[in-house]
Amino acid sequence: MQHKRTLAGIALAAAAIVTLAGCSATSSATAGSDGDADWKTATSAESAGGMDALVTAAKAEGQLNVIALPPSWANYGKIIDGFTKKYGIKINSANPNGSSADEVAAVKSQKGQSTAPDVLDLGNAVLQENLDLLTDYKVANWDDIPADLKEQDGAWTRDYTGLMSIGYDSSKISDAPKDLQDLLGSEYKGKVSIAGDPTQANQAASAVYLAALENGGSADDITKGVDYFGDLKKAGNFQNVLPTQATVASGETPVVIQWSYNNLAWGPAAGASGNKDWKTVVPTGQALGSYYSQAITKDAPHPAAARLWQEYIASPEAQNLYLQAGAFPATLSAMEKSGKVDQDALDAAGGAPKDYVELTDAQVADAAKVLKAKWSSTMGS
Repeated sequence: MQHKRTLAGIALAAAAIVTLAGCSATSSATAGSDGDADWKTATSAESAGGMDALVTAAKAEGQLNVIALPPSWANYGKIIDGFTKKYGIKINSANPNGSSADEVAAVKSQKGQSTAPDVLDLGNAVLQENLDLLTDYKVANWDDIPADLKEQDGAWTRDYTGLMSIGYDSSKISDAPKDLQDLLGSEYKGKVSIAGDPTQANQAASAVYLAALENGGSADDITKGVDYFGDLKKAGNFQNVLPTQATVASGETPVVIQWSYNNLAWGPAAGASGNKDWKTVVPTGQALGSYYSQAITKDAPHPAAARLWQEYIASPEAQNLYLQAGAFPATLSAMEKSGKVDQDALDAAGGAPKDYVELTDAQVADAAKVLKAKWSSTMGS
């Protein structure tokens, strides 16, 4: 498969570098095998009648609201299709190119409405600031998720990670960039973009974290990462355009710093909708990863479907779909031990990343303070 060959090429490069990131709702508060299960408060399928009861209640609701899940992001197009095909539940996908902050804003502004998000896929900074919006739920294979990748009561679970990377259009950039310093050169005038506002979007913030690591900063102090982007703007190289698969395919955003699985998905692996000249490079030096977290909103209009979605995306079926896109799933170790991993996908991705930096919750909180204090003034926005 072309996609897997592409993954294999970048995985080998990474390994060498780092020795390897308005519908109607039907309440199911009384649905269940015994007719009185309250899925809004259920903390596991077992606690409310079992998996069959959960499936029955979710099918009765008939719909699920997701937000900020682009089809090309970590294979979400196939994951969404797989859920609908398996359970016959319609998925309403809102604002696919939105940020983690947009997800939270929708939860707050649409509270009590049938259109409100049922489930969230959040970067860590925004997650930690909005724990009051979430409800506890433990999936059936809870033990397959490492302890450091889940909240002990089930408020959230980490789900997948990639590595920060540079995607570039080889028809417009003659020499492959090796690291972020290369992007300060004149060849990159007006060509470099990141995926949104770092004060709002985890992927964009992670580009700043990587810049800090490359420029003498650290996970404890990302100030030098902000300074780097200030220098990039002063050089005339920073382009304040939100990159998408369409802007990459059209050539509007010829260089993008973002997660490896997104850069890979926007290149030849995308077929006719991708950019055949799009290449992906994991920069030299310390690699940066960051797990995204899954959560159910406490006021989810489709509480049973929300819980069934969590069960599905934690299952080997969906976890392997993440892996097939080059995103490393949280249950990878357990799937390897049980023999349920898609070995071809794992081999194509070069195996699980073994040496990379991921900011702790405390470091993310400190980084968010730096970004809020310095990003706008540094970038003049």
